[in-house]
Amino acid sequence: ARARSSPTLDEVTMLALHGWGAPADPPLLLVHGLTESAAAWPDAVAGWSSRYHVLAVDLRGHGVSPRWDDNSLARAPQTIQEDLERVLLSLPEPPVVVAHSLGGLMSLRAGAARPDLVRALVLEDVARPTGHWAPAPWFVEHQERFLNAFADGGTAERERMRRETSWTESEIEAWAACKRQVDRRYIREGTYLGEADLVSAINRLRTPTLYLAPRRGEMAPDPSEVSNPLVRLVLLDGVGHCVRRDAPEAYHGLVDPFIEEVFAGTSR
Repeated sequence: ARARSSPTLDEVTMLALHGWGAPADPPLLLVHGLTESAAAWPDAVAGWSSRYHVLAVDLRGHGVSPRWDDNSLARAPQTIQEDLERVLLSLPEPPVVVAHSLGGLMSLRAGAARPDLVRALVLEDVARPTGHWAPAPWFVEHQERFLNAFADGGTAERERMRRETSWTESEIEAWAACKRQVDRRYIREGTYLGEADLVSAINRLRTPTLYLAPRRGEMAPDPSEVSNPLVRLVLLDGVGHCVRRDAPEAYHGLVDPFIEEVFAGTSR
């Protein structure tokens, strides 16, 4: 992979942006999920950075980006979407946005609201909002217990993932390293996701979109409800919430040609 640049704080949003590859190459923007960071894409970055200018953002309260305050937390879903839109505005040209889970939901909304800022979307098991305006107590308890397991660096959790998954060592280590940088206040107070109608946002998109999700997952939209001809929804067997880690060959077999077609101008 090309050399990684030092993270910079975006001048407008103050979110941390990390970069790999040559700035003259076509741009990709990677947007991570809950409790992760820009560091959570090591294998994808290694494959893409020789062809693309890869940028990855630390969402607010993750990685080395700023923590949450009262005002931003009071409107957390809008805050994250607006943060992301400002990052997109700061880029010299619209990127292909590659996003997972929470990052996928916010990228989907940003793409629907500002299609001029997004060349195309690659969405991986988008977080499905429930419409509830406070995080469920069971969810907070689960996340707190999970994050507490990384107080020592996550030795036991890393060993568990080696036993239970087919993830590469680089992915396991990067996944674990993110956990100690999470702003717990967002977990406790801000993890509601806003508007519950995921399908209407999908059908409003005006940019080419590849949407990957596990067939047996709980968050994928019903294919019969996705009427947007620009959206290709692919449901995969034998994968969990993180498709690219569970089945990297299947993921890249779908995603890489899609990105190439977008930049070649043949995807529309």
